[in-house]
Amino acid sequence: MNRRHLLLAPLALALPGCEAITGFIGGPSSQPPAIVFFEGFSADIPDSAMENLRGAAATAARYPTSRVLVMGFAGPTGGQAYNQQLSQQRANAVAAKLRELGVAPERIAIQARGPVSFDLVELESRRVEIRFGE
Repeated sequence: MNRRHLLLAPLALALPGCEAITGFIGGPSSQPPAIVFFEGFSADIPDSAMENLRGAAATAARYPTSRVLVMGFAGPTGGQAYNQQLSQQRANAVAAKLRELGVAPERIAIQARGPVSFDLVELESRRVEIRFGE
């Protein structure tokens, strides 16, 4: 349930003649990205990411004609070429898992974004983002 849904639901109940809001507001691009975090220098999907991946596959199923963009990132440590390859491996691993979970391969687009700096913690840069309707 997204924030907009939470904010609008009480208003709809309070207004006479209005029904509660059900379903999703907006299209696939209004859905928040699913994020999978990785250990340093690894492209292995952690077990803790499976819930997010199942949720992403469910979102993709709700919007069967939308594209699914899988963007891999890596930290700044280790050099440009290494981190470009690592971000590609991470994105490929997540895309493969989404295919296993039923997302059609032709709907998935993969981007390796390479090394990125982080604002607060290094974990921010060791991620794959799954976006919908891109």
